[in-house]
Amino acid sequence: MDARLEPLRQLGLKVGDAHVIRNAGADATPDALRSMALSHRDLGTRRAMVVGHTDCGAHPSDEAAEAGVRAAVERVRAALPGLAVEGAVYDVRAGVLRALT
Repeated sequence: MDARLEPLRQLGLKVGDAHVIRNAGADATPDALRSMALSHRDLGTRRAMVVGHTDCGAHPSDEAAEAGVRAAVERVRAALPGLAVEGAVYDVRAGVLRALT
């Protein structure tokens, strides 16, 4: 949801390459999961990435934002078992996207 993030550019993609679902805290809410399920089931999406960021107003610390991404990844994996899901955190100060393992 944060205007400082440009997900397509930061992932090296162009318009039409990805479905982007944005919400506060990069949370796997029921609405986000419903949109991801439709994308996966009806449109053939095979991979998903949950991207949070540092200095996030929805989390009290950068560590909490990272933990939130990890939890969201697990919720997506549980809800959509055929979808490959990864997590990452974008450092807004450094301008670097860091994959979570």
